[in-house]
Amino acid sequence: MRPMKAIRQRYEIRFSGSGGQGLITAAVIFAEAAGVYDGKFVCQTQSYGPEARGGRSKAEVVLSDSPIDYPKALNLDLLLAMNQVACDAYFFDLNASGLLIVDSTLVEQYPTSRIIPIPFTGIARDELGREMVANMIALGAVGHLCHRVTLENLEKALLNRVPKGTEKLNQEAFRRGVEEAEKCNLQDLPRSILTETDEV
Repeated sequence: MRPMKAIRQRYEIRFSGSGGQGLITAAVIFAEAAGVYDGKFVCQTQSYGPEARGGRSKAEVVLSDSPIDYPKALNLDLLLAMNQVACDAYFFDLNASGLLIVDSTLVEQYPTSRIIPIPFTGIARDELGREMVANMIALGAVGHLCHRVTLENLEKALLNRVPKGTEKLNQEAFRRGVEEAEKCNLQDLPRSILTETDEV
């Protein structure tokens, strides 16, 4: 089993993109895995843009080793951006050592070199035949890269949450996300989201 890292006070994650991409579902599953199965303190919130489908959407998960006094994410440790609009809008909420994970199918302009690009939508469409499971591929990648939740429990929470009859497809998508994330080496990333030219 892969060891988890200790949570120092707060760890903040934002799942972002557009309505209809299933990001709130992904965040709820993550929060349930961390809180119900892993026994951590967790708070999950979400918000939509003016349109329910197609408008901007974000869902946040705050993890802590002690009771959480404020539920909103203010200083992100990890940002998942599933489209360019979300990447552009929320990048500046990352802390200096935060990690940006993007859907490289839909995000072409990267604001930092501290980034993990994975073609979530492309994999969902071309390999699994259903773009709608891009969120579960992303969930697997986030779970692996953040090291704050047990992957076995994350998969268990997923299987308990997805609609009946879709378990196999969603499980396959989740595991593909983990596989893609395993190819990434965080050691090779800059220690700060600031580039050398940005640093003063």
